[in-house]
Amino acid sequence: MNTIKTTYDIIIIGAGHAGCEAALAAARLGVRTAVFCLALDTVANLPCNPAIGGTAKGQIVAEIDALGGEMGRAADACLIQLRTLNRGKGAAVHALRAQCDRTAYHLYMKGCLERQPNLELKQDEVREIVIEGGAVTGVRTRLGFFYGAKAVIIASGTYLNAQIHVGETSFSSGADGVLPALELARSLEGAGVKLRRFKTGTPARVNRRSINFDVMEVQYGDEIITPFAFGSSENLRNQAACYITYTNEKTHAIIRENIHRSPLYSGRVTGTGARYCPSIEDKVVRFADKDRHQIFVEPMGLSTDECYLQGISSSLPAEVQERFIRSIAGLENAEIIRHGYAIEYDCCNPIDLFATLEFKGIAGLYSAGQFNSTSGYEEAAAQGLLAGINAVRKIREVEPLILPRSSSYIGTLIDDLVTKGCDEPYRMMTSRSEYRLILRQDNAPERLARIGFEAGLLDKARYDLFLAEQELIQAELKKLRKITAKPSAELNRLLEQKGTAPVSNGVKLVDLLKRPQVCYEDLASIALLCEDLPPRIRRKIEIEVKYEGYIRLQEEQVRKLGGIEAKKLPPDFDYREIRGLRIEAAEKLNLHKPLNIGQASRISGVNPADITVLLLMQK
Repeated sequence: MNTIKTTYDIIIIGAGHAGCEAALAAARLGVRTAVFCLALDTVANLPCNPAIGGTAKGQIVAEIDALGGEMGRAADACLIQLRTLNRGKGAAVHALRAQCDRTAYHLYMKGCLERQPNLELKQDEVREIVIEGGAVTGVRTRLGFFYGAKAVIIASGTYLNAQIHVGETSFSSGADGVLPALELARSLEGAGVKLRRFKTGTPARVNRRSINFDVMEVQYGDEIITPFAFGSSENLRNQAACYITYTNEKTHAIIRENIHRSPLYSGRVTGTGARYCPSIEDKVVRFADKDRHQIFVEPMGLSTDECYLQGISSSLPAEVQERFIRSIAGLENAEIIRHGYAIEYDCCNPIDLFATLEFKGIAGLYSAGQFNSTSGYEEAAAQGLLAGINAVRKIREVEPLILPRSSSYIGTLIDDLVTKGCDEPYRMMTSRSEYRLILRQDNAPERLARIGFEAGLLDKARYDLFLAEQELIQAELKKLRKITAKPSAELNRLLEQKGTAPVSNGVKLVDLLKRPQVCYEDLASIALLCEDLPPRIRRKIEIEVKYEGYIRLQEEQVRKLGGIEAKKLPPDFDYREIRGLRIEAAEKLNLHKPLNIGQASRISGVNPADITVLLLMQK
């Protein structure tokens, strides 16, 4: 059992979205890396809806891409349909969402791992993390090998001690019938890692041939596609439509009649589920006043007829699922290919982590993804990317990469986890950020490309492309501020058609574009602006102009608050030694070990008076 197979710099446990980004980041940064998974057929698996992006999540994917990660390029390469969400709202919440081909996505990412220099992909179960003198030294696997490592990243997803529930039936299993990781959970507990129980779920899948799409609402993708990956030259196109239908009172009656058979309500499921992704049982009980709930019928891929029923996740007995699904318009003859289920799994408490995603009590042990009490492919990938970067930096004894909240949703996500913690699976939403107007999807490269390039992940060709685009944008903005449009019949006819006042005197182009009714394309149509700019660049220029005042205010807010973020705190300080600091605050500060005063201010139990004491301590 102690046979030494080989030694790596970094080992990643799990090859889901967190594990893939962690492994690629570490290998691309030049260290010898291995990633272990329970089954190679589950690399980058999309066990729920094969969709990437969405509100706040699309922003995270753009940030991953700007830093040099892979998820955005994978989504572009495998998309079936792409839509921009929240178009009717402000630019801060606009977000891309791609319905992807599940199999193609898996093969794309698996190929990335297989072809990546410095990286080995292995099918074997890691059963033990070996720790000596408070630091990681390697792992032992089911096949009897010991692999040495300077750092280990846990990205176990929902497989750790996993159990599936469907009605009265329960069995030990991970998603899609893959065996769960049982021994690793025991090893972690033995090492002092505190584990807790969370839950997630998924809906049934049905055969396309059994669906009556004629009675459903059709949902097409964007006419002009904006890729996730900046500078992408791919000729992307929508290849399928999605559909919308609704539950009804008959559906709800069937669910209410059988609610006692749901493991969520019978007491057999003890794990905490995600508030923002409730099962259909939860919706019917918690929102009893609603007479219907929306269902999105979405393809699982171009080479399969399997369709995903987003919105009706359920762990009711299989026969009950069949009854309530067939009560829904368009699904009366549904052939169910896979029934829905709930899955319970073990995860850590993220307040036990540093902002680098390293465990506070075990040197060299990092974690990312759903093991960190989060939900979502995008959140997992973002954590994997940062865990991989920081594990490499620790090995090389250089400063870690910690993104502030004002820089990114990724920074907000990690700061929330390690300072505030969470009592349920964490999901990123735009409302979690104080800076969402300057953390838009369109400006992710401006915020993070330089960081990704200097970190060594964003390659020079893409960084040079980013710099060239910036020059193009600045030149066009300069023209907008410089050129005066003279009154003309053509211009005033356009303005009146758009529902805004005509002009009688010369007006700067920038002032015309600031009008809510006028867009960049309008001015380009009468030869006042360049028609050849890519749609993404035009949209970006328009946002910069229309929101200029609001953006300036938020940037000023960042500058003001940046002062306390810059005031560092010693990582090994005993806060009980500070006179005037409340006992509760000292205990919380000793538990969290914040990196700076800004982070300390966000810890529950630390109040403004405590922060004043910390500020006085630094003088």
